[in-house]
Amino acid sequence: MRVSEQFHLNRTQPELDFVDVDIYGDVLAFVDPRALRLLRTDWGQECVFLVQDFFSTVLKAIQENRLNDARVMLAAIREPNETHLGYSSGKARGRALGVQSAADVGDALARSEAAKSGLLEDLEDTILMVEGVSIDLISDITTCLIRRQLVEYTQSVAREYGIPLTPGVPAGAMWNPLRHEWNDSEFHPLPVAPSGRLLLLPKAIVRRKLEYSQEEYYRDYIVEHLRESEIAANGELVQLLKDGRPRVTRKSIEQKYGSGKATIVATTLKEPTLLDRYRQAKVGRPSSPLLHEDFAALTDSEEPDWGQLLCAVLAVPPGHEGADAYHDAAERLLSALFYPSLVWPKSEFPIHGGRKRIDITYENASTSGFFSWVGQHYSAPLVFVECKNYSGDPGNPELDQLAGRFSPRRGQVGLLLCRRFDDKDLFIQRCRDTAADGRGYVIPLDDQDLTSILDAVRMPPGSGEYRLLAERFQRLVQ
Repeated sequence: MRVSEQFHLNRTQPELDFVDVDIYGDVLAFVDPRALRLLRTDWGQECVFLVQDFFSTVLKAIQENRLNDARVMLAAIREPNETHLGYSSGKARGRALGVQSAADVGDALARSEAAKSGLLEDLEDTILMVEGVSIDLISDITTCLIRRQLVEYTQSVAREYGIPLTPGVPAGAMWNPLRHEWNDSEFHPLPVAPSGRLLLLPKAIVRRKLEYSQEEYYRDYIVEHLRESEIAANGELVQLLKDGRPRVTRKSIEQKYGSGKATIVATTLKEPTLLDRYRQAKVGRPSSPLLHEDFAALTDSEEPDWGQLLCAVLAVPPGHEGADAYHDAAERLLSALFYPSLVWPKSEFPIHGGRKRIDITYENASTSGFFSWVGQHYSAPLVFVECKNYSGDPGNPELDQLAGRFSPRRGQVGLLLCRRFDDKDLFIQRCRDTAADGRGYVIPLDDQDLTSILDAVRMPPGSGEYRLLAERFQRLVQ
């Protein structure tokens, strides 16, 4: 039974910002610490800081020969079965690192020349070079370190989707970056299912595998470097092909140098530029968030039914009585349509001490495409949406209302949704005037525009599903 079924949300996975996990089992996916770095939001940066602070504290303890301190810090890590991610088959079960396991990981770090030499910089480096560190352990450590942020996220989306929160639930230990130690378990309002407490995970930080891969680094960097070295030295492993070209097989390299993490560390210490190149390649090609079809396979759920989502918007009668239904249908459609570029929707988002509210607010998590471009050239950490279920054209007051929600810190880009325009060109001109006056960038969209965007989404990937948004934005700034 998935979270959406347990709490009768009447929403499919594409309409939800969190991973709709099985409350009794686990989904075979992981939290990647590098995925957090792609989130340019305050929440994402807080998560990154916590992970970096913990790892640097553990490394410092090991380098100062305070091995017991490192063991104590590692011993607090427990498989967070309240997230229902990982390798468990059947019922999810928590697994503490425990005293002995923590000692094993601590000893492996202490023995590692990579740790002693300063070669390790980030938590994910350990999966390349430290014995006993695996993909699920990296995911567990990351999840435990960002527990406070996940509590905040869980409470936010629970209120957004109507998931009941039980007060006073023990939320687990929290990493304290000021004291560089674990706080005791804190109590917070959290969702509770028959299987126990739940921590909901944003889809944007979940991956099928971690971005850093021991096999990839070994194959593409270590082996290639050793092959080139053997050829340059005309070493014993070199074989000549019939056409005279030299060849060195991977098998011969493994027989001479080995293939485990010890080989990786020894080679990287001699040639640290290999790790620099690997890191730089990852910066240039960050892993993409999982798409709707990925989550459908992982959670055994549905892919987006675009026709149904659009029809739900179009079926709402224009007018005041249908305002709430239009707002809800529009949010469901946009959340599915703009994921993974726009995430964490918040309805009736309060600003100015609650004196003003924004219909829908999204965090801009895009790494490519229209919303990424807008975020690079204009202020758009948040993207705002106002929904006007009018039977006629919105007027200047509605345009001024959205523009009044903008600020340099929150963002200055928003969408104004309405049912139709009698004179769309005239309204776009009004939006251009607003932009020219420095009051922000309002992209107007009506039912016909939403239909056009969805038609593009149904086309093959790379067809430019947000082209209409880009073209309309250009009309604002020409």
